Amino acid sequence: MRKGTLLIGTLLVSFAAAAQTTPQPTRVFTHADTLRGANGPERSWWDIQRYDITVKPDYLTKTTVGNDLITYKVVSDRQPGMQLDLQEPLQIDSIRCNGSDNLPFTKEGNAWHVKTPKQARGSINTVQVWFSGIPTEAKRPPWSGGWSWIKDSLGRPWMTVTCQGMGASLWYPCKDYQGDEPDKGASMTMIVPDTLVGVSNGRLQLKKDNGDGTTTYKWAVVNPISNYCLIPYIGKYVTFHEDFQGEKGHLDLDYWVLDYNLQKAKAYLPEQVHNMLHAHEHWMGPYPFYEDSYKLVDVQHPGMEHQSAVAYGNRYAFGYWGRGSKYGMMYDFIVIHESGHEWFGNNLTTKDLADMWVHEGFTNYSETLFVDYMWGKEAGNEYNIATRRGIRNERPIIAHYDVNEEGSGDMYPKGGNLLQAIRHSIDNDDRWRQILRGLNKDFYHQTVTSAQVERYISRKSGFDYGKVFDQYLRTTQIPDLEFYFSADSTKVFYRYSNCVAGFDLPLVLRNDQASMRILPTPEWKSTRLKGDEASLFEENAIKKMYYIGVKLKS
Repeated sequence: MRKGTLLIGTLLVSFAAAAQTTPQPTRVFTHADTLRGANGPERSWWDIQRYDITVKPDYLTKTTVGNDLITYKVVSDRQPGMQLDLQEPLQIDSIRCNGSDNLPFTKEGNAWHVKTPKQARGSINTVQVWFSGIPTEAKRPPWSGGWSWIKDSLGRPWMTVTCQGMGASLWYPCKDYQGDEPDKGASMTMIVPDTLVGVSNGRLQLKKDNGDGTTTYKWAVVNPISNYCLIPYIGKYVTFHEDFQGEKGHLDLDYWVLDYNLQKAKAYLPEQVHNMLHAHEHWMGPYPFYEDSYKLVDVQHPGMEHQSAVAYGNRYAFGYWGRGSKYGMMYDFIVIHESGHEWFGNNLTTKDLADMWVHEGFTNYSETLFVDYMWGKEAGNEYNIATRRGIRNERPIIAHYDVNEEGSGDMYPKGGNLLQAIRHSIDNDDRWRQILRGLNKDFYHQTVTSAQVERYISRKSGFDYGKVFDQYLRTTQIPDLEFYFSADSTKVFYRYSNCVAGFDLPLVLRNDQASMRILPTPEWKSTRLKGDEASLFEENAIKKMYYIGVKLKS
């Protein structure tokens, strides 16, 4: 979640008129953009196995010191040096390889080029990186990344990090490339004032009183995890626990909340979490991180999808900070949306930021599926349609590759409407459910591309939706279904306009009297009508199922 009000697009924006052509905005990319966004030669020869991060933040000076033990596997004989990423104004103080002497390194902006010794292909090695300085401070978290050095409502220190998009190198040294997650998990060690509690991803491994006014907390995950999902939460936390029986068996549910929210949280959060797990597991398959548990962690910003430690800041209220559409006001948006990312975003992670619609479009759609599960298919349709108010159609959803660029914020509501249109087009909810569950099973704990996801849906549905994905992901044009009837009303003629060549979204039209399937293309076609089939060509009924324009030609 990083798009603010676009996340709940039912609130603000009516969509703009569709453009006839949609060139990408002109932007000059730099060498620094390529270093940041591409899996270049100093990144591709080594594969991340594990991060073990230690950090000691100082609330008063807004500084941090720490180190990151990076375990990696050599996957190529060509080793031109190692690129590590750490963003200014933080500094790398020293680097050691396999515990030996310090390695030489140079700095190029936010990229650090390390001269590593020649290592055997297939070998497992470590670099330990010590860092310090004044990290970037988040001005408007989670939409601007960095450390938050703020106070809770009782005036006590509270600290955390948000860094999606800007990248984990905002606060610790790493290979800041989404396509390489640590295969063997990660740990987070926080050294904090002994009046505060440190919480992070996974399970608590260690709590140690250091005898100097500080306490050490160590947390760890055993599953792969995105760099930006590894997050410290530091404040006056207390916790309560539940045992949940899910599809894979026992799941530990833990709630870490600021002490003054404890009773409110106990009364409010469990029902929302239980409903979420039942609905999301039904549609998308088992929660992907049973081994690492599921947690909600109280925060001062709205929320984020940090794996197994979901940031929750929705003020214990339905909607999104008390706002939303009809069905949006019947559940807690942050619990449902941010937890939805455990399936799409954390289980399936895109290799390149340009494909982030796979995270955000599917997770936006998980809201529709949740409403459908709780209140029925028509309620889901109504919720999905309401999200269209947030679609701007100013630029395409998919951006440029290898430069760490996100596409349009339309990836949220337009992505969700694309998926709902494909669901109605398939017209088989059992098959659609198996596709969603299959994505999470067959790409379990993997990094993927949009192209892989697109091909998977086409293959499993039995129809090539390639042109449909091109239309909605790579242009801003919204197709129009044009139609007219023969003079004797026995035939209907139809085609798509305002679309890419070859656009061919199949349409299943239905009402209480009839149903039929048509396959429009940009060329005029016709179908002989039977019974009450003419009544199926009703604008609002078609738009309820598909994000298209509908025009009756005179």
